[in-house]
Amino acid sequence: MIDWNDAFEISGHIPGAQAFPEMWAKAAAEFRDSCAGDGFLKTDIAYGPADRHRYDLFRPAGQSHGLFVFVHGGYWRRFDKSYWSHLAAGAVARGWTVAMPSYVLAPEARISEITIAIASAVMRAAEMVDGPLRIAGHSAGGHLATRMMCDGVLAPHVADRLQRIVSISGLHELAPLCLTELNEILRLTEVEARSESPAFLTPLKEVPFTAWVGAKERPEFLRQTRVIEESWARLGVNAEAVYDRGHDHFSVIKALQDADSPLMNAILA
Repeated sequence: MIDWNDAFEISGHIPGAQAFPEMWAKAAAEFRDSCAGDGFLKTDIAYGPADRHRYDLFRPAGQSHGLFVFVHGGYWRRFDKSYWSHLAAGAVARGWTVAMPSYVLAPEARISEITIAIASAVMRAAEMVDGPLRIAGHSAGGHLATRMMCDGVLAPHVADRLQRIVSISGLHELAPLCLTELNEILRLTEVEARSESPAFLTPLKEVPFTAWVGAKERPEFLRQTRVIEESWARLGVNAEAVYDRGHDHFSVIKALQDADSPLMNAILA
């Protein structure tokens, strides 16, 4: 029998993981400081009524090529945008404007409500930034980014601008989470788990999709990657899976800081 609690456990399988949140927060604050002034950073832009319905906008020094939205993870229950600002560095260096939203967390919000919130954040940011739209997210944020590519989530005039989705170590089939202790917080029902699982939904077939995952990830995250690639490829999506050698669930996102990394090429090229 599968131990689903262990299958979705991440930090306990990565040495030194408990120190990472403090490191991320420090690096994020330093990057925000480097962007302060000259209009390169605008913080806490409202996209909804809740205190956490806010996003930060990082602008490049020159003309913007378009909008890149990054959605953070944390199993829909932890963190906010202030931990991840430094992950905008690669895209900003390539001339893209980056929007990074927070959202109301579980258990206050259900996953279906968080999906609606992120769609609102994307559409609000799209009002402020012209040009093509790319979206990526990590872990639970990978799920939320992938949901933006499902039919009917974004308004048509915004969906028409969408050029690529990249789910980094994302979750795409949520039913197994119903069998975990984590579900005491997420409150997923079988119905909601299916309706919020991108692998079972209709994608925007004209939008390319990449499921990017560290090759050293837990087996369940590797399986989640295969599931979405195979499911959406069968539906006619230009879908690919990339297994990033040598990287785990946390190290895989460092490449977002590097403008020339293969991950940034997958998102913006």
